[in-house]
Amino acid sequence: MTKLEKEEILLKGEITNHLNSIEYNDVSNRIFSLIKNYLIEVKVDSSGWNRLFIDPKDGRYWELFYSNSELQGGGAPTLKYLLREEAIIKYDLI
Repeated sequence: MTKLEKEEILLKGEITNHLNSIEYNDVSNRIFSLIKNYLIEVKVDSSGWNRLFIDPKDGRYWELFYSNSELQGGGAPTLKYLLREEAIIKYDLI
C-alpha cells in the first residue's frame, strides 16, 4: 500500500463497465486500500455518503465522496485533501 505523498491533494477514481460488471481503476483501488488500511476515519456527514479521514503520518484531513450519485453505489470514489478549517466547518468538529 502506498501512503499519501505531501504533494497529493486529489485522488479521483474511475470505473468502467464490462459486460454487466464494474471494474475499478488503479486509483480507485488505491483509495479503497488507503481508507481500509491506513487512514483513520474521523466522522461521517449527515448524508452518510461523505466521510472524513485523517492521515496518521502528517495530520492532514481527507474527504471521501462519490461524485456520480446517479450510479449504483455512487460510482467511483474520490479522496480530496481538506484544509483543517474546511474539515472543522463541514464536519462540525470540535
